[in-house]
Amino acid sequence: MDRFHLMTVFVAVAEEESFAAAARRLRLSPPAVTRAVAFLEERLGVRLLTRTTRLVRATDAGVRYLGDARRILLEADEADDAAAGINATPRGHLAITAPVLFGKIYVMPVITAYQTTFKETTVSALFVDRVVNLMDEGLDVGIRIGVLPDSSLRAIRVGQVRRVVCASPAYLKKYGNPQTPADLAHHQIIAATSVSTGSEWTFTRGTEKVGIKLLPRILVNTNDGALEAARSGFGLTRLLSYQVASEVATGTLEVVLAEFDEASMPVQVIHREGRHGSAKVRSFVDLAVERLRADTALQ
Repeated sequence: MDRFHLMTVFVAVAEEESFAAAARRLRLSPPAVTRAVAFLEERLGVRLLTRTTRLVRATDAGVRYLGDARRILLEADEADDAAAGINATPRGHLAITAPVLFGKIYVMPVITAYQTTFKETTVSALFVDRVVNLMDEGLDVGIRIGVLPDSSLRAIRVGQVRRVVCASPAYLKKYGNPQTPADLAHHQIIAATSVSTGSEWTFTRGTEKVGIKLLPRILVNTNDGALEAARSGFGLTRLLSYQVASEVATGTLEVVLAEFDEASMPVQVIHREGRHGSAKVRSFVDLAVERLRADTALQ
């Protein structure tokens, strides 16, 4: 069997952790996928995957081979695109990651517009509120909020966001607006652990940072949960400005303590920079940058 085909099948199985899911992704029959992996393991003389009735996982040797296979396949795609020229039609599978709410609000519309235009592509999206290593998880493009550590990734700034404290008008009418961060001790607090630790919120006073320890009435691990509790009038919550932009615009929520906000954080589109840059990645990044920069909630 063709070596690149075997690598492609193995990568799909390892990433999907399923022979059936890999078959659907590659549009092959499950027996063909099983045969390809078995042939590859026999040729290499090493087991790359462990199988159970519920899950498929890469062995230690498989993890090492997965990293090398991804790199080789990426370079092969880039070489093909370079040979075809800048006007090559985007095709193939594209894997994207973003924070959960950001992905829901901003990235999904980009994905659907992208695939409407480029019909020879497929896209998988990983929306999680954690820092994801693109190379380790086989991803092509990511949206990152905050300052990036030094890396080999290319980053394109598309906007900025900040942490804001907000509540419903009904809650503020009943309990009053806090005038300083210290006033939060007398309010009902809804804390989202994905935005802060929940026990301390940091503010600025001039050039100084001030930490306010709080005892939340509700501590929830999702931004959606905190947002819903704030909308219902239960209390004050702290979320990123883009997460509450539509509610603030319609008056469902009001921002308080804005003069004590921390500095804004950059929103960046990141991708693995290769020698050439594949058409599928380049075209998606161009579309994402254009759309995100045009959104006023990110300015």
